[in-house]
Amino acid sequence: MDETILLGRGKQILEMPRAVWEGHLAQIPQHDNPRLKFMTDAHHQVRYLVVRELVNRQRPIEPGFISQALGMPLAGVISILEELERELLFLVRNEQGAVAWAYPVTVEPTPHRLLFHSGEHLYAA
Repeated sequence: MDETILLGRGKQILEMPRAVWEGHLAQIPQHDNPRLKFMTDAHHQVRYLVVRELVNRQRPIEPGFISQALGMPLAGVISILEELERELLFLVRNEQGAVAWAYPVTVEPTPHRLLFHSGEHLYAA
């Protein structure tokens, strides 16, 4: 698995390697952002996967795909998705339960079109 995150800077979406984003996270005291305290490593893994796969697959990401890709039980993935959506932080699911929006990208049309260096087109959330 490619361990990068997507970072919005102006009109660009940049890929940040794991070593860089882990370094940034290590410098941020956890107590400074109480909104993120509920997130476990599994929450972060799910969020990073759905952002990347929305770009790669260009369609909503089903819980079963997330479960298989991360080797997590489906019930656990669904629980994590519910928490991330309930906290209004990172994602929104469609009526079928698939992730259609994961900050900073969405497969739902918005006025903000993105073009990635690899050729993918998507929308900014």
